[in-house]
Amino acid sequence: MHSNHLLLEEPIRMASILEPSKPSFFPAMTKIVGTLGPNSRSVEIISGCLQAGMSVARFDFSLGDTQFHQETLENLRTAVKNTKKLCAVMLDTGGPELQVVNKTKHPIPLQADTLVILTPDQEKEATSNLLPINFSGLSKAVKKGDTIFIGQYLFTGNETTSVWLEVSEVNGDDVVCLIKNSATLSGSLYTLHVSQIRIDLPTLTDKDKEVIRTWGARNNIDFLSLSYTRHAEDIRHAREFISKFGLHQTQIFAKIENVEGLTHFDEILKEADGIILSRGNLGIDLPPEKVFLFQKAAVYKCNMAGKAAVVTRVVDSMTDNLRPTRAEATDVANAVLDGSDAILLGAETLRGLYPVETISIVGKISAEAEKVFNHDLYYKNTVKYVGEPMTHLESIASSAVRAAIKVKASVIICFTSSGRAARLIAKYRPTMPVLSVVIPRLQTNQLCWTFTGAFEARQSLIVRGLFPMLADPRHPAESTNAANESILKVALDHGKASGVIKPHDRVVVFQKVGDASLVKIIELED
Repeated sequence: MHSNHLLLEEPIRMASILEPSKPSFFPAMTKIVGTLGPNSRSVEIISGCLQAGMSVARFDFSLGDTQFHQETLENLRTAVKNTKKLCAVMLDTGGPELQVVNKTKHPIPLQADTLVILTPDQEKEATSNLLPINFSGLSKAVKKGDTIFIGQYLFTGNETTSVWLEVSEVNGDDVVCLIKNSATLSGSLYTLHVSQIRIDLPTLTDKDKEVIRTWGARNNIDFLSLSYTRHAEDIRHAREFISKFGLHQTQIFAKIENVEGLTHFDEILKEADGIILSRGNLGIDLPPEKVFLFQKAAVYKCNMAGKAAVVTRVVDSMTDNLRPTRAEATDVANAVLDGSDAILLGAETLRGLYPVETISIVGKISAEAEKVFNHDLYYKNTVKYVGEPMTHLESIASSAVRAAIKVKASVIICFTSSGRAARLIAKYRPTMPVLSVVIPRLQTNQLCWTFTGAFEARQSLIVRGLFPMLADPRHPAESTNAANESILKVALDHGKASGVIKPHDRVVVFQKVGDASLVKIIELED
C-alpha cells in the first residue's frame, strides 16, 4: 500500500519509459527549424524533412550565393506542395562575421605550442604559420592574452577542426598568436571569434543588405534572423531597412551570439519578434558553467513576453552519426523543459549525413519531454508575471487555456486574422495543440485587391503548440454565427482527419463575435 502511494506520487512512471512512443500527426508541440544546404536541398530530402517535423526552413547566407539558395527554395516549394505541409522561410544574415580566407582550400595543419600570424592581407596564401582574415581592425581590437577561436562553420572548440589561440603580440596590422591545441583546418570557410571583444562592424553588412533587397524581397521571407544582434537599435535599423522593400510583415528574430548582446538582452527582447540563442558562439564568449544559466534566464524572459525562443546547437554529433550522444539527447529535453518554442538545427541538416533522421529524433525527444513539462506551474507563473489588470484579450486567452485543461479538451481552436490571439493562447502553454484558423482579410492599395493570412499562418510555425490552417476568405474572423459555424466544421473535420480529435472529445473554441470575445466548450457526438 505504501509503495502504491509512492508510485502515484511519482511525476513519471518508470513503466512508461519502456512503452514505445506513439506516432501522431503533430510530431511534437516544439517546432524544428532546419537549415537547408548541400546535403538537404533536393526535393526528396526536403520532403523527408517536412514529413519528419521541420516547420521552418532556414537559409544561411554565410554560405552560398543567391542563385544557390533560390534553387533550394524552389525545391522547398515543390516539397511543400507534394507533402501538403506548410513551411516558413527564414533568411539568416551573415552579419559581422570574421573569417579566415583559405583560397587554395588545401588543409592547414596547426601544431600546438607554435606561433601563427593572423593578417588582414587577403592576397597572401594561408599556411600553418600565416592565416589571412577578412577584417583589418583585429590588431586594434585585441591585446596580449586575449583568446581567439577558429572553427569550421559553427564550432564547439573541442573537435579536431577547431583551434583556440592566445594573442602573444600585436605587430602593426598583424596579430601573432600561440596555438593552444593541434588541429587541421580543411575547406575554404572558417569562422573566427574573439572572446568578449567588441568588433566595430555594422550588424547589417552591405552583403546582408544586398541579399535582403534581392532574394529576401523577391521571396517575401517570413523571418529575418539578425546575426550578432548587440543592441535594440540593430533591430530598429533592420526593420526600417526591410520595410523599404515591402517586407512590412516579416518578423525579425534577434540572434544573441556574444556577451554584448547578452548585456542588452532586455532592450533587444522588447524590439524583436523572437530570440535565437546562438549557443555556439555564446559557449565561447561565456564560461562553460554559465551557458545553461543564460539559456534558462533568456528562455524564461521570452516566455513571459510571449515571444518565441529558439535554441541552437543541440545534436552536433549527428552531423556525422545516426544517433545523438546521451548528453545531447538530454540537452534537447532540457531545452524543451526550459520552455523553448523551437530547436534550430544548423550543420546537422546543412551538411550532415542524416538530415531527416536528425529532425525525426529531435522531434521524438521533444515530444517525450513535453509529456513531463509542468504545465500547471508554468501557467501559474505566467498569470502571476502578467499581473492585474490583464488586457481584455490576454484575460480571455488565459481563460481559454484554463478551461481546456479543466475539461481535458483534445484541442483548442482559435479563429484569428492577425495571429495575435493564437500566440497569446500558446503563451500559456496548454497541454493540447492550438489549431489556429487564420481567416484571410481582404486589402486594397487602390490598384489591386490582395488577401492577407498566409504570412500569419506561416509565422505561427515557429511558436510552440500552434498549428495553423488557412480558412476560406469568404468567412471573415468577425462574422455571423452561421459563417463561424461553417468554419468551425472545417476546423473540426481537419482535426478529425489528422487524428487530434476523436468522437466524444471536448473542444474549446476561441472566437470573436462582433466586439466581444467568446470562449465556448463543445462536446462532440459520434
